[in-house]
Amino acid sequence: MCGIHGIYRFDGLSVEPGTLTAMGDRTRHRGPDDEGSHLDGPCGIGMRRLSIIDLAGGHQPLSNVDETLWLVCNGEIYNFRELRQELQGKGYHFKTGSDCEVLLHLYDAEGDDFVLRLNGMFDFALWDARRRRLLIGRDRLGVKPLYVLQDSRRLAFATEAKALLGLPGVSAELDRGVIADYLHLGYVAAPGCIFKGIRKLPPATLLAVESGQVREWRYWRLPERLTQGLSEGEWAGRVRSQLEESVRMQMVSDVPIGAFLSGGVDSSAVVACMARHSEQPIRTYAIGFAGGEAEALYNELPYARRVAELFSTRHREILVRPDVVALLPKLLWHMDEPLSDTAFITTFLVSEFARQDVKVILSGVGGDELFGGYRRYLGGHYARRYSRLPEWLRRSASFAAGRLPADRHTGFLNTLRLAKGFLASAEMTADERYRSYLQVLDRQGVAALLLEPGAVATDPLARAFAAAGNEDELNRMFAVDAETQLPDDLLLLTDKMSMAVSLECRVPLLDHELVELAAGMPAQIKVRDGRLKHLFKASLADLLPDDILNRKKRGFGTPMGAWLKRELAPLLRRLLAAEVVSTRGLFRQSMVEQLISDHEANRIDGTDILLALMNLEIWSRIYLDRRDPGDVADELKGYVA
Repeated sequence: MCGIHGIYRFDGLSVEPGTLTAMGDRTRHRGPDDEGSHLDGPCGIGMRRLSIIDLAGGHQPLSNVDETLWLVCNGEIYNFRELRQELQGKGYHFKTGSDCEVLLHLYDAEGDDFVLRLNGMFDFALWDARRRRLLIGRDRLGVKPLYVLQDSRRLAFATEAKALLGLPGVSAELDRGVIADYLHLGYVAAPGCIFKGIRKLPPATLLAVESGQVREWRYWRLPERLTQGLSEGEWAGRVRSQLEESVRMQMVSDVPIGAFLSGGVDSSAVVACMARHSEQPIRTYAIGFAGGEAEALYNELPYARRVAELFSTRHREILVRPDVVALLPKLLWHMDEPLSDTAFITTFLVSEFARQDVKVILSGVGGDELFGGYRRYLGGHYARRYSRLPEWLRRSASFAAGRLPADRHTGFLNTLRLAKGFLASAEMTADERYRSYLQVLDRQGVAALLLEPGAVATDPLARAFAAAGNEDELNRMFAVDAETQLPDDLLLLTDKMSMAVSLECRVPLLDHELVELAAGMPAQIKVRDGRLKHLFKASLADLLPDDILNRKKRGFGTPMGAWLKRELAPLLRRLLAAEVVSTRGLFRQSMVEQLISDHEANRIDGTDILLALMNLEIWSRIYLDRRDPGDVADELKGYVA
């Protein structure tokens, strides 16, 4: 695991060594153990290494025997042993024990299609000196990020955008064209990026530069065809077998390894499978929040403890009352881009805690998308029932819904929030209903908030729906998630927050073979009679107890909405004060004030949109105003003193 970076110059001039070094210095946290680079005229590639496999011999860049191919790779190739044996049988000689070296020889043997043979999470850059060709790529699901900057003189890439900002002639500028998408979704979807002139390489994408020409193409997509004719028992057996294999493969490591454990179905399943494939007790880590009712809703420590005891893990847990004011500037610097998902705070805190003991962690990220674990996946199920009600009753319910209070941080008000969201969307088409569940602020609200509503130029969700092409409603939603929220929100924050503390996070539920299996599963098998994750839970029935399999789901975030009404209210007001909003010149102050007052009065649950606005302002102070995150943190502390 590491961070990679590099440059290809279209003007034919040689890449300066100091430029590569400066790029690597900005991402030292990703790879504190080692660094390396290779320069060959107009191309230079570099890396920062976190040593996981072949600690002594895995220095990068890697090269083949005659040094005509050079590689830097960030991530892990889980099937490298099988590939290595196959390639050795064909006469290829390996110089190291690194898992990444298989990429060099596979490329030599099979060309660009070599990526289809890889099981892993990765971004890479491969320099083919024979063809004077640079090839960069990203894994199928987008577990590892990759940013690209291209102008008339050069193409540059890096695992983190901040490495590109240090290049000569590059400065941090806001891309106003993505602000509408950011406010709509709470993150910037690929290929967009918050920085003007920089873009994200989408998942499952290769980009080649040869003879000054740039070509980019997609090499993999979710399968659309459903597998019919299998019984529930046969599906359960296949899922369980592939899950076991995925976890087994991803446990390979030459350093201590552990697992995040929330006590939810996904993390518990990962821990259970790890325990079956380890002779030593598994190390597990859990986090909870200290405080009142709102904090208690996010405290899953008793469930995590139950699973830890069941599998005799070496369990550690931490109860926190985080200093959010001090954390936000630091974490947003690491994130590169602002977002509204409070899980980035939780992920950082538990990563920092686990890094005291281990260098590698396994996470249950992705299980809800694969197997239908979100409440929003039940929208169609309940909409069909709702449509059977008399029209007059539906009109009355819809009218009443607009007057319901909404707050996610108390049990009763959260129920009303969910009911309000459903009733507002029940008469929509399936795609628009799903959009209403995913959005942070609807498009009308975004247009009203922006001073320049004409800046709305793209629609990542519409692109994802158009590409989904699946008649099965549940799998269509999964396809949309796999193009948007999964890589550009959940996986991005998981990567950035774990690597901020030099911790490698692996996601076995997103093994591409398990993903392809789940994508072929009919909706009525995945979710049955309103029971989320029905098939996945059935596959785990002999492994996990009923009180874990069927407990109420809770998101891996923070009670941010409650904090914004209490201890963080002064921070919210100061960050979104009239003079601040006016100086940035992006938003209508009257609409900002309306959102704050509606949230405080429980007319809406404005947690996500208010955090999106706050984080954008903090991000702007760090990147646009070029201020040190520590300096910004000191300023924010003064707001709540």
